[in-house]
Amino acid sequence: MSAHDIGTEYFRVVNEKFAELKRSAEKAIAQVPDDKLNWSLNEDSNSIAVIVHHMSGNMISRWTNFLDSDGEKEGRDRDSEFEGTVASREELLDIWNRGWGVFLKALGSLSSDDLLRTVYIREKPHSVLEAIERQMSHYSSHIGQIIYIAKQIQSDAWETLTIPRRKS
Repeated sequence: MSAHDIGTEYFRVVNEKFAELKRSAEKAIAQVPDDKLNWSLNEDSNSIAVIVHHMSGNMISRWTNFLDSDGEKEGRDRDSEFEGTVASREELLDIWNRGWGVFLKALGSLSSDDLLRTVYIREKPHSVLEAIERQMSHYSSHIGQIIYIAKQIQSDAWETLTIPRRKS
């Protein structure tokens, strides 16, 4: 298998995994009542809405002009992503889809030839491969949080996203 073939396969797999993560979060969010989207355990914990704001802000900052500018854009106000609430499910999904749209468009525009190119995040150099894997880890962590919060809110009404316990 050539390096080009490996790169092509990598992009196939990583696009599939990101799409799977997005779907899982959306299935979890769909189970949460509108009035609980801003719920958090305590003042130092994040709500689903806050995590969505943060992920979207990160995606827009990191993936706008991905190959040509630092991933931490000057106009990004990261701290404000952790302060806000959303007024409606529609607003939450608009924020969510805006971030994913920027991210998936940029990811889809990359090719095997880009994997070893250098990009910058917070002025630190990363290969494109490393930057993608950094985001995989970051987004997976936050989607796990969204699912966990949704599961706690729904309690016994939770509908599992995978194979139910004792059903393997």
